[in-house]
Amino acid sequence: MLSSAVCDPPPGSDAELLRHIAASSSEQLIREASHLRDIGHGEIVSYSRKVFIPLTQLCRDVCAYCTFAQTPRQGVKAYLSADDVLAIARAGERAGCTEALFTLGDKPELRYAAAREALARLGYATTLDYLAAMCELVLRETSLLPHVNPGVMSYADIAMLRRVSVSQGLMLESSAARLCDKGQVHYGSPDKQPSVRLATIRAAGELAVPFTTGILIGIGETWAERVDALLLLRDLHREFGHLQEIIVQNLRVKPGTRMAGARDPNVEELQWTIAVARLIFGPEMSIQAPPNLSPGEHEALLDAGVNDWGGVSPVTIDYVNPEAPWPQIDVLREHTERAGKTLVHRLPIYPKYALAPERWLDPSLRAKVLSAIDASGLARADAWSPGLDVAINVPRPTAPAIARGGNTGVDRAIASAITGGALDDDEIVALFEARGSAYDAVCAAADALRASTSGDDVRYVVNRNINYTNVCGYRCTFCAFSKGRIAENLRGDSYDLDADEVARRVREAWQRGATEVCMQGGIHPDYTGETYLALLAAVKSAVPQMHVHAFSPLEVTHGATTLGIPIPEYLERLKGAGLGTLPGTAAEVLHEEVRRIICPDKLSTDEWLAVIEAAHRAGLRTTATIMFGHIDGPRHWAAHLNAIRRLQQRTGGFTEFVPLPFVHMEAPMYHKGAARRGPTSREAILMHAVARLALHPLITNIQVSWVKMGAAGVTAALRAGANDLGGTLMNESISRAAGTQHGQEMPPEAMDALIRAAGRVPQQRTTLYREVPEAQRAASYGALPLTAVLQPKALRYARLADTGAHARSERARASGELGIAD
Repeated sequence: MLSSAVCDPPPGSDAELLRHIAASSSEQLIREASHLRDIGHGEIVSYSRKVFIPLTQLCRDVCAYCTFAQTPRQGVKAYLSADDVLAIARAGERAGCTEALFTLGDKPELRYAAAREALARLGYATTLDYLAAMCELVLRETSLLPHVNPGVMSYADIAMLRRVSVSQGLMLESSAARLCDKGQVHYGSPDKQPSVRLATIRAAGELAVPFTTGILIGIGETWAERVDALLLLRDLHREFGHLQEIIVQNLRVKPGTRMAGARDPNVEELQWTIAVARLIFGPEMSIQAPPNLSPGEHEALLDAGVNDWGGVSPVTIDYVNPEAPWPQIDVLREHTERAGKTLVHRLPIYPKYALAPERWLDPSLRAKVLSAIDASGLARADAWSPGLDVAINVPRPTAPAIARGGNTGVDRAIASAITGGALDDDEIVALFEARGSAYDAVCAAADALRASTSGDDVRYVVNRNINYTNVCGYRCTFCAFSKGRIAENLRGDSYDLDADEVARRVREAWQRGATEVCMQGGIHPDYTGETYLALLAAVKSAVPQMHVHAFSPLEVTHGATTLGIPIPEYLERLKGAGLGTLPGTAAEVLHEEVRRIICPDKLSTDEWLAVIEAAHRAGLRTTATIMFGHIDGPRHWAAHLNAIRRLQQRTGGFTEFVPLPFVHMEAPMYHKGAARRGPTSREAILMHAVARLALHPLITNIQVSWVKMGAAGVTAALRAGANDLGGTLMNESISRAAGTQHGQEMPPEAMDALIRAAGRVPQQRTTLYREVPEAQRAASYGALPLTAVLQPKALRYARLADTGAHARSERARASGELGIAD
C-alpha cells in the first residue's frame, strides 16, 4: 500500500499543480497517477472493438510525420464506395465489432480537383456530406455504431454528423502554434493551427457531442507545451463535460517522411506524459494510450495511469500507423490481467455518456445504443437475453475471494456478507460491478454460502398459474401481458375468466399433482375487493386442500380501495377466505427514479413495502421479487435488496427472493427504444449471487426463473447461489406474452433431470417449503397433458377511459386512508 502522503491528489490550483509536477520525480508522479486511476476506474481497463474505415486518404494538410495522407494517383479511388464501406463494416460485425471508426483526410476537395470530381460523381458537395451518408448507411445496414475523426469541423458540420454518429474526435496534438511555422512539422497544414482545432473541440462541447481528443508527443513540442495542451483541454472539459477520453499518443517515426531522422519518444517519456495527464484530469477521465504503438510496454502504460486502450481491430490495420499491428485481443487481455486489471469491451460512446442519452445522443441513435449496452453502459458481452434460447455465460469454478485473502472492495464485501453482516449500497454496487476474476469470486462465494446454508437440495413446487384476466387499467411500460384500450395490438385477445373455468383448472391441477395455484391478473377496472374473495371461493370450493398463492400488493390495494376498508382488514378477509401466501410481485425495482418511468401510476416503493409488511403482520408470508434489466442499474438494485433485507429483519415474512429478468421481445418500452435488451448474462447470474450474499442469513432461498433463464441459465444460477426452481407453472402466460422461448410448463420429470444435470438433488416442496404429501408427489409424475383452456373474451372495460385518474386516486386513498402509511 502506498502512503497517503504519496497517494493524495496534488493541490488544487494550476500553479500549485505545475509546481508539484516540476518538483516530483517521474516515479512519484506515476505512483500518484496510478492511484488516481484506481480511484476512478478500479480494476477495469476498457477497449473498443472496431473496424477502421479510411473513407479517403486524400488530405489538404502536409504534416511532416504522416504517411496516411496520400496524393491522387491513377487507378486509386479517391473515396471508398458505399459497397467498400459496407464490406468493411460487415466484416467487423462478423468479428464481433461494435465500432465503425471513420478516419479520413481533412477537406481534400479544397486542394485536389480529383477529390471534387469524385465527390460530384458520388453526388455530394463535400467530403463531410459523403461521410454523413456513409455513417447513415452503416447504421441502417449493420449493428455497428459510427465514430468519426474527419479533421477540423464547423459547428454545422458537427451538428450534421451528430445525427449519424455516437461520438466524434479530433486530436489537438499540440497547443504550440510555433509548430505551424516554416520548417516545423505542421508547416503547410492549415488545419493544424491549435486555435482552429480548439474551436472545433469547443463547438462539440456546445453541441453536447461525446468527444475524443488528446496530444501527440514527439513532434517537436516541449514538455511544458504538453502540459499547456492538456490544461487547455481540461478547461474545455470543465466547461462542457464532453471529453470522454484523452489520448496520449506517441509518435512513430516513419521512413519517407520529413521527420524520418527523428527518434520515437521512449517509454519513460510516455509514462511521464500519461501520469501528468492523469493528474491534470483527475480520477474519472479516461486516459488512453494506443497499445499497438508501444508493444511490450502495456504494463508500463497501465502503471502510469492508463485505463483504456482505445479502438482495437480484429479485422483492419491501423491505417495511420500501418507498421504497428494491433495486438490480438486475447494477448491484450493477458497483459492487462498480468497488471492486475480486467479488460472490458466498451462502445465508441463511453458508459457515462451512453447512460445519459437524452443529453448526449441524437434521438434517432438512442434506441440502438440502449440495445447494445449493459447496465453499466459497457458493450453487451454476448447475444443472450432473458427468454432467448441461446448460450449463456456460466461462471468458472474458482475459490471465493475471502479464501484468497483478497483486499479489494469486492473481497471485503464478500467477507462481510459471509459473516451475515448487512452490506451498504456501495458494497452491493461493487458486487454488481464485478467482472473477470472478481465476478468469478462473487459467484463462487455465493455458491459456497448456498452449500453451507441449504445444502445440495434444489426445491420446486408443482403448481398451476391462473391469470384470471389480462385486462388492466394501469400503464406499465414494460408489460406485454395486460390489455386495455391502448394495448389491443399486443399478443392475444382480452379475457376474463369465470368461476367455473377457475374451478375446472384448479381440479385439473390437483389431479396432476399440484399443491399450489398461483393467481394473479391485470387490475381490471371493474373488479372490486369482492372479486378477489370470489376467486378464492372458486378455488376452495373446487379443492379445499389447494394452497392459494395469490394477489400482488397492487391487487390487494385495489381490492381494499374499492371496498373502502383498511388494507390490514382486507388482508384478514382474504386470509379467512382461504388465501395462503402472497406473491411479492408488482415490486419491479423498489426505487422511485425507476418507478416514475416504468410504472408511474403503480404503488410507490413505500406503499409496496407497507402492503407486504401488513401481510406479514397478518401471518401471510410472501415472496420478494425484482424485475430488472430495462432502464435500471446497480445502484437501484442495491437499494432494492437493502429494502427487502430491512423488511425481513422486521418481519421474517419472506419465503424466498426471486430475480425476474426483464424479457424485452414484446415489451412496449423496448419497442419504443426506451429500454435495454434485458440484463446481460453476467448481470442475470450476478443478481442471484449478490442476492445470496446481500440477504444472508435472513432469506435462505434464492429462486431462479427457468421460464426466463432457460435450462443453461438455470444451471449457471445454481452454480452462483440459487437453490430453488420455483414452480412447474402449468399455463405460464405472462412471460410467454413477453416473448420468452422457454415454454409454459416444466413437468417434474424435466425439473428433476435439469437439477440432476447440474449436480444437485431435486426435491418437491410446498409453497411454504414443507414436504409434499406422497399422493400428490406420485400424481405429479406421468400426468396427462393439460386440456385446452377456455379464455372467455372480456366484453367491456367500463372505467378504462379514466385510467390515469383512477390509478392516482387509488394510490392516494391507499396511502392516506387505508392504514398503510405507517
